[in-house]
Amino acid sequence: MVLLNSTTFILIGVAYFGCMIITLIVVLSIMSRKDRKKYSLEISELERDKNLIISANILTELNKVEPLINNDEMKRIYGSWQERFQQIKEIDIPKITDDLILIEDLFDRKDYRELKKQIADTEMKIYYLKTKSNFLLEEIREITLSEERNRETITKLKANYRTIISKYNNNKGAYSLITQSIELQFENVDKLFGAFELSMDKNAYQEVPKIVRAIDDIIGNLKMIIDEAPLIINMGQKLIPKKIEEVGNTANKLISEGYNLDYLKLEYNIGETKKKITDIFARLNVLNIEDSTFECKTMVDYFDSILTDFDKERGAKKVFEELSRTILVKTTKLANVNNQLLKKIDDIKYSYDLEDEDLSILEVIRDELLEIREQYDVIIEEHRSKKSSFSHLSKAMELLNLKLIKTEDKLDIALRTLGSLKDDELRARDQLDEIKDILNQAKKLMRGYKLPVIPKKYFIELSEATEAITNMIKELEKIPINIKILNTRVDTARDLTLKVFATTKETIKTAKMAEATIVYGNRYRPINKDVNFGLVKAETSFYKGNFKNALENAINAINIVEPGVHKRLIDEYQNE
Repeated sequence: MVLLNSTTFILIGVAYFGCMIITLIVVLSIMSRKDRKKYSLEISELERDKNLIISANILTELNKVEPLINNDEMKRIYGSWQERFQQIKEIDIPKITDDLILIEDLFDRKDYRELKKQIADTEMKIYYLKTKSNFLLEEIREITLSEERNRETITKLKANYRTIISKYNNNKGAYSLITQSIELQFENVDKLFGAFELSMDKNAYQEVPKIVRAIDDIIGNLKMIIDEAPLIINMGQKLIPKKIEEVGNTANKLISEGYNLDYLKLEYNIGETKKKITDIFARLNVLNIEDSTFECKTMVDYFDSILTDFDKERGAKKVFEELSRTILVKTTKLANVNNQLLKKIDDIKYSYDLEDEDLSILEVIRDELLEIREQYDVIIEEHRSKKSSFSHLSKAMELLNLKLIKTEDKLDIALRTLGSLKDDELRARDQLDEIKDILNQAKKLMRGYKLPVIPKKYFIELSEATEAITNMIKELEKIPINIKILNTRVDTARDLTLKVFATTKETIKTAKMAEATIVYGNRYRPINKDVNFGLVKAETSFYKGNFKNALENAINAINIVEPGVHKRLIDEYQNE
């Protein structure tokens, strides 16, 4: 292994450092070339933009203006343009040139930091000067192109004008109210067209745009007049007066029939309408129709709505008259019914156990009916004095009728409640007879079949039913009767009696079936001791009154010698 001495290490380090220096120089050189290329391109663009500021278009347009100068104003304007052009050409452009020279010098010296600032500043100056130059060019073109542009505009305006005149002449009678004003305006338009031609001949390009605008405004207004004036005149002279007459005649007829129309303020509104029509025609005479069509249509709509209101008044009168009759009749009828009930309050309290609050509803109904009658009289008096419209009166009657319906519902509930008391009492007495009859049938059935022993259950249920019937009778004999308690007593007595009846039928049915089964099984006693033993047990239970147990023992005994009889006998028992 060869060992490197210190000299060798130093040489290697120097070599490495040298490589780093060379690499750095190469990188900086590349970056410098890239920056120079970028700045060189920007300087070239600035030079090109400077050269485009003074274009041939300005000189061309100035040359077009020169033959058009035939007055002092045009001469002054042309001189101003010349001065501004010379300012750009001889002062502003050289300043930009000096800035570009300075930029070239900075570029050559590689003073990129200062170069960057100078380029940005020069860009702004070029942009400002370019805008100044373009603005000058546009001003010049306003003159050089004005003839073509104005001629085109005037041609269109003349076409529109001819259409307007044609429409006017074809329907001249529709404009009779403003014929003089329209034809005078036609003369003004003709004069303006003449003034336009004269100004164009004199190259008075400052006046031409004003004339064109004036012609455009007048023709636009004339078009509106020609389009809308016939409708305005027709509505103002015929339609609206006809509506006024129709409304007036209808109103007079209704008033004579007893209608109150004061709330419509017809006299005032008709007067205001006539004033408005006069104003519209006054403005129309000077060819001012701003909002006139809208105002006329609004007036027509107003009178149409008044005629609709008249129809509503007629309908309201019918409603009012109908409700006037029905409310009076119904109020009187309900008051009579309620008063009859109030007279019987003492009897009702004597017959039935009721609290005062159960009967207080009748006094509430009486007070409500009195209040309804008072309000009814006020409305009728208001009608007789003709102080209110039928629409107002009918609405008041409708509200009163709603109150009456609610009171009627209360009275119906009270009638059903009080009426049900007597119904419940009568129903209870009828059911008492039915319950007694059912209990007697149960006793008769039990006595009719000679049972060896009557089950204890029957006597218990019979005792309960008898006691319930006794309680029911006691409740019916009370004065006053408490209907709630009575209904409970009725339900209890009925349920217990039906229970006794069911027990009686079930006991007799079981006893019959048990006895018949034992008799049927007697044929097997001599041939099978188990059958005999089972039947003996069945007989013992039967004579003790345990009929269900006797039936089961008898069936089980017979089933020993006659398999399947068990199911047949059970089915017969259940279907008995």
